[in-house]
Amino acid sequence: MPHLTGEFECKLDAKGRMMIPAGLKKQLPEADGEGLMINRGLEKYLVIYTKSEWDKRLDELSKLNEYDRQNLRFIRYFTGGATALMPDSAGRVLLPKSLLDFAGIGNDVVLTCVLNKIEVWDKAAHTEMINNEPDNFAELAEAVMGSKARRIDE
Repeated sequence: MPHLTGEFECKLDAKGRMMIPAGLKKQLPEADGEGLMINRGLEKYLVIYTKSEWDKRLDELSKLNEYDRQNLRFIRYFTGGATALMPDSAGRVLLPKSLLDFAGIGNDVVLTCVLNKIEVWDKAAHTEMINNEPDNFAELAEAVMGSKARRIDE
């Protein structure tokens, strides 16, 4: 699957439905046929995967030893609340209320593409997260990616 790109502001209607933005929909051609999957993120946001990407995640989880309590807790947390999303004829998806409540998502939403998934944030929480960017992003980049990048003088 190609990596997804973009950031999109959306509004939820009174029923919790969200229109998939046109720019994102173009990147998700399989969504109409296979649907999407949504579940809790690692922090207070939700994550949307294509069905094929979700299946890859489940394949990874199925290799873990379920008799190890830590593994079982992770599997339970990661898969708990996972829900299939099928776009309706108008291109909307219904986001589960329990997941919206978990993430504290109101009517204003920001969709942020992160490699092969889409993070779903409450707009205010997203703004706060962005405003808490490290003072020196270059230091973070060096700490995370420094050992992976080839140095020019090598």
